[in-house]
Amino acid sequence: MTSEEQLLWSRLRAGQLGVAFRKQQPLGFYLADFVCFEKKLVIELDGGHHAGSEYDIVRDAELTARSFRVLRFWNNEVRDNLDGVLARIAEAL
Repeated sequence: MTSEEQLLWSRLRAGQLGVAFRKQQPLGFYLADFVCFEKKLVIELDGGHHAGSEYDIVRDAELTARSFRVLRFWNNEVRDNLDGVLARIAEAL
């Protein structure tokens, strides 16, 4: 896990948002950074190499077709505004 993933995981684990998340979870051909099966929510953290990624567009479409919602955050969002990221996740839940 990246340092940003570790930082977010420290706030997602152990039901701190009222639901269970799993980290580094296989979903078909993909590996989700974090997933809440109860709410069908996938959370992905992206570095700069994800900007405009066709792979991510296809991946998100396939996960959406499987009834998952996908939230994406840039790594710097997690580093610089963790409370804001958590608020957006809580809102999605």
